[in-house]
Amino acid sequence: MAEKSAATTIYPVVFDTDILIWFLRGNEKALRAIDSVAFSRRTVSVLTLMELIQGCRTGAEVRQVKFFVSENFSEILFPNEVISRKAIELLDRHALSHGLRVVDALIAASAMDRNASLASANVKHYRTIANLSLIPFKP
Repeated sequence: MAEKSAATTIYPVVFDTDILIWFLRGNEKALRAIDSVAFSRRTVSVLTLMELIQGCRTGAEVRQVKFFVSENFSEILFPNEVISRKAIELLDRHALSHGLRVVDALIAASAMDRNASLASANVKHYRTIANLSLIPFKP
């Protein structure tokens, strides 16, 4: 009988808001960064979606953002109690020393909760977080 090989686990990638903003502005590197990850592995936090909507100036822009996210990301992550508690812990450790902010803490905690990598140009705030797999993006 043939031995079964161990299944390879493919982890998701959470895209931070900054990469999506660069993409929406037409940045080719952001397009390549998103396209380099299989659709089934592309995730985004609901907080990123909210930040994008907050930056819209018209209802048409809101619809475009929502369509873009629905067509390009397989999953939207929502914070729960576990993620919220982890975000508080991250803020306690990194807010004063490295400028970590609430939304960034929740996005990082969401990625960590899913064993996902976090793709972001915001390396300064994230690089000191232990056990966070960070994929730096340079626009």
